[in-house]
Amino acid sequence: MAVNLDAFRGRRVLITGGAGMLGSTLAERLVELGAKVTVLDGMLPQYGGSRFNLSGIVERITFVQGDIRDRALVRTYVAGADYLFNLAAQVSYIDSNGDVFTDLDVNARGQLNLLEACRESGAHQRVVFSSSRFVYGRIEYNPVDERHPLNCLSIYGIHKLAAEKYHRFYSERYGLPTVSLRIANPYGPRQQMKHSRYGIVNWFIRLALDGEPLTIYGAGQQQRDYIYVSDVVEAFLIAALDDRAVGQVYNVGCGSGVRFREMAELVAEMIPGTTVQESPWNEGSYFVETGDYISDLTKIRKEIGWAPTVSLRDGIAKTIAFYRQHRAHYWSALVSCKASETAGRG
Repeated sequence: MAVNLDAFRGRRVLITGGAGMLGSTLAERLVELGAKVTVLDGMLPQYGGSRFNLSGIVERITFVQGDIRDRALVRTYVAGADYLFNLAAQVSYIDSNGDVFTDLDVNARGQLNLLEACRESGAHQRVVFSSSRFVYGRIEYNPVDERHPLNCLSIYGIHKLAAEKYHRFYSERYGLPTVSLRIANPYGPRQQMKHSRYGIVNWFIRLALDGEPLTIYGAGQQQRDYIYVSDVVEAFLIAALDDRAVGQVYNVGCGSGVRFREMAELVAEMIPGTTVQESPWNEGSYFVETGDYISDLTKIRKEIGWAPTVSLRDGIAKTIAFYRQHRAHYWSALVSCKASETAGRG
């Protein structure tokens, strides 16, 4: 039976990392549903938080600039929540390998701060954690189901997996109703556009809008699973309300593979004058290359009835339209990136 999203009406919702792409889109949707939304975001300059992301709803939410590593602050806001959408994170797997202790501090210790605050409050908030496909690491078979071996190739993936296990532990040991979503490759409006180390679809859109070529590794035959932001948000909402999700881990993606070159050529097609060029693989980029990745969505479809609805073509078109209108709020001076940093991500 499908869940009724009207259940959020009048409920108190806390979104950590709520000024980023996923969090702000989720906040907007929850405001539409009548929820009482609090956004907690550290607004760290190297990450994706943006006040403009919340500009359409700023008068209808409570915004708190704060870090999930601040235990006293976290206690204050967790205690009053009926639902907690736990999105705050260091989100670059590339940066995680160069700055391991920041990743540990945010993506592991910060998660324990939140979970301990939930346990201490005794309120049994429903907690939905934003995990990642990077917990799978090197891919052994496709489509990838939730039983796939966990072969993390980055510190980011390792800490996301640790955080999943923290959430599962607090669910089983303390009865805290938690669920984790392993998100494939999200893209869409409101993502930061300052550098390439997050989503490659958005970064390619920036390059194309700036008249720059799109560079891919090799022939660009590696397959990726790209998921539009509004589809991810619906998965969060359904997982929060469906009791069958408690204690579970689910893949969230589009469920089909798109070759990297095809994605780049689709962006180029929609922004005329854009060229696509190739670059050889280098040792650093190959190390973090997971291989083809396609989400198996059988479990989430069967257990809680979620499925994606936005095609890659439509999602890219919506994203381009958003940044054409609002680029002044997202463009900074173009960050110089080597091909090793931009070409093979996805």
